[in-house]
Amino acid sequence: MPFFALALIALLLSLAACPTTPCMVQEKASLLRFLAGLSHDGGGSGSLAASWRNNGTNCCTWEGITCNANGSITEVSLGSRGLTGPISPSLGDLTSLLRLNLSGNSFTGSLPPELMSSGSVTVLDVSANRLGGTLQSAMSNCTKLEELRVNRNLHVWGAAVGYKQLHESQDHQSQEQQIRWNASEGEIPESVYSCSNLRTLRLSDNGFSGQLSPRISNLKSLSFLSISYNGFVNVTGALQILQNLRNLTVLFMGVNFIGEVMPDHVSIDGFENLQMLTIENCQLSGKIPLWISKLTSLRILDLSNNQLTGTVPVWIKTLNSLYYIDMSNNSLVGEIPTALMEMPVLQSDKVPDYLNQRISNVPIYLSATNAYRMLGDFPTKLNLRNNKLTGTIPPDIGQLKALQVLNLGSNRLHGEIPQSACNLTRLQELDLSSNHLVGTIPPALKNLHFLSVFNVSNNDLEGPIPTGGQFTTFPDSSFDGNPKLCGPMLAQHCNLVEALPQPTSSLSKEQAYEKVIFVVAFCAFFAVGVLYDQIILSRYF
Repeated sequence: MPFFALALIALLLSLAACPTTPCMVQEKASLLRFLAGLSHDGGGSGSLAASWRNNGTNCCTWEGITCNANGSITEVSLGSRGLTGPISPSLGDLTSLLRLNLSGNSFTGSLPPELMSSGSVTVLDVSANRLGGTLQSAMSNCTKLEELRVNRNLHVWGAAVGYKQLHESQDHQSQEQQIRWNASEGEIPESVYSCSNLRTLRLSDNGFSGQLSPRISNLKSLSFLSISYNGFVNVTGALQILQNLRNLTVLFMGVNFIGEVMPDHVSIDGFENLQMLTIENCQLSGKIPLWISKLTSLRILDLSNNQLTGTVPVWIKTLNSLYYIDMSNNSLVGEIPTALMEMPVLQSDKVPDYLNQRISNVPIYLSATNAYRMLGDFPTKLNLRNNKLTGTIPPDIGQLKALQVLNLGSNRLHGEIPQSACNLTRLQELDLSSNHLVGTIPPALKNLHFLSVFNVSNNDLEGPIPTGGQFTTFPDSSFDGNPKLCGPMLAQHCNLVEALPQPTSSLSKEQAYEKVIFVVAFCAFFAVGVLYDQIILSRYF
């Protein structure tokens, strides 16, 4: 009986999974007109025509076709099938179609407006094809559309585009609602702002220019916005407009507003739900603005590759959720503030629960190789590389136990590498190169078992390089430019005395000099005192 019951359940489930109603005649005809319009359908036994022919006359059983219980087609998924030719407008006759995926083929011509203004389609993916034409008229009725992908086409919307731009805006799969173009020219089509159901708007890597339209504030549900790698101007105006998007959690603005001044207006408000903010590679001048201190939900902040001056603000420690800080390649001055050593998330021994939250169903590419979906996918990071910072590395750096990436290279730091750095047990990258650091490399750094990148080149370090542990994996270049360093991986080998373990409480050169001076002075005064006593005593005796 148990076996019979299981078999019966399996049979019922299989029957439920199969459409009991054949597809509608007119919808089958629409698919065949689409097929007939193709100039190539994959070829050979693997062609689309052969596949459909071998699966019977019920189009609900055809490859890539999904129907509902009534036999109406709800999904057409034919991505990466080697299809060539135009996209037939007949697909617009599928009145129950919800999702259409034709990505990764070689479709040419324009995108039929029947698909854009469909009364049913919510997800439309025609990315990575050879489409052209215009979206302006096609998007006149897009209130049902929640997700549109037309990126990565060779001739998109009237302008040619090349492929090696590998940024955050690559082609991505999602149930997230999004819209993106590549290689459009001029301003954003005003009809975009009629797509009131959009939650994700990707306009990065295009030729868009001019100022953001205030009409973008109509997209009240928008939570993810990327306008990076365009030619937008007026960063102050853009921020004043975007602050009205109260549901915004992710904002990418980099590679725009070239040469403008970072706004520091107290009138910039809102963004109370913003978790990611990137305004990088804009050559913005000015200081790190005070309005960022109001972004109490901020987790990730990237202001790198600008021309920002002034100091790292002390108020940064009030951003209690911030764990990814990149201010590299600017002109920041002053010492590394101890406030950075008080960042709550970076001090934590345990991973906060919110790092397990999905920030986007679309992978976020911050480089050609690194894709991120979860908040926890982003490393805990402090990058202040290539500024004009002075002073010493704070001894309290060891408090940042959650830190995975620490880059203080190419500054004007002096003093020794703090022993407390050996407490950063989760550290994966440590770059202290091109400073004025002295003393020895703390031997306990070899116990940082996750450390895969280490660079202390171009300093004035001395003594033996630690051996064993992760130090067996680092290249010679990690230690170049330190003529007083010695070790088996360098041309200068350590002698027996130098190879002996160094005491962990070794004194700096300045402290050693002070000790020597004190001893010499003490001995001199002692000798003078003894001589004086001898002279006085000789008069009486």
